[in-house]
Amino acid sequence: MVNEKILLLIGAFIFGSIIGSFLNVLIYRLPRGLTPFKPTFSFCPNCRTQIKYYDNIPIISYLFLKGKCRNCKSPISLRYPIVEALTGFASILAYLKAGLSIDYVFTFLFLALMITLSFIDFDFKIIPDEINFFGFILGLIYTFFRDDYSLFDGIIGAGIGGGFLFTIAYFYEKFKGIEGLGMGDVKLMIFIGSYIGWFGALFTIFLGSILGTIIALAGALASNIEDKGKYEIPFGPYLAIAGSIYLLIGDKIRAFYFGG
Repeated sequence: MVNEKILLLIGAFIFGSIIGSFLNVLIYRLPRGLTPFKPTFSFCPNCRTQIKYYDNIPIISYLFLKGKCRNCKSPISLRYPIVEALTGFASILAYLKAGLSIDYVFTFLFLALMITLSFIDFDFKIIPDEINFFGFILGLIYTFFRDDYSLFDGIIGAGIGGGFLFTIAYFYEKFKGIEGLGMGDVKLMIFIGSYIGWFGALFTIFLGSILGTIIALAGALASNIEDKGKYEIPFGPYLAIAGSIYLLIGDKIRAFYFGG
């Protein structure tokens, strides 16, 4: 007989992949100035034909259609099933952390928003204000359901997260004469800080900077750009990864750092 926990994990993945299908809508529409809910149906970006419900099953439809639109046969980006699978695994991680609880809801929403903004930032080098603002409000609302974290903690975390990164961005531009960080990254740290507090925000900036630097150096060395210092990458995805790590295992990180 199949273990109940395995069934719950499968259910969590299926639920997450369904949400991932909606995240694909956000990833496509938000940076293009389109509303997420009009039109209410999904459509092929090439021929604009409405996608039938049976062609919109997460992951499975992509495989069944062999990665092509049923109508115009144009290639469907591999990003779509990747986002759906990532969101499915994010749902599993949220369940493993929190079980079936209100914590699962807020943890999963955080991870889902991180996935959304990361793909948008990769493609367009922007992080929509709608995502950052919604995430910040979620973070503050979440404080009312937590015993170890108050509204004050959320506000302080947002202030330190955004303020610290803004300070870095300000002095970088002042001394280098070029913009090193966008305000979208600063607003992202306000969002992340509201969820994980001041220490989590500083950890996110620290780890995100390390990850971003490693990827930037590797990309610069592999590129054909003569001035390697001009190689640019979006910073948001690395902040998102670091913030997600802290949200999931922050208690272990704090115990390691502070002892106990």
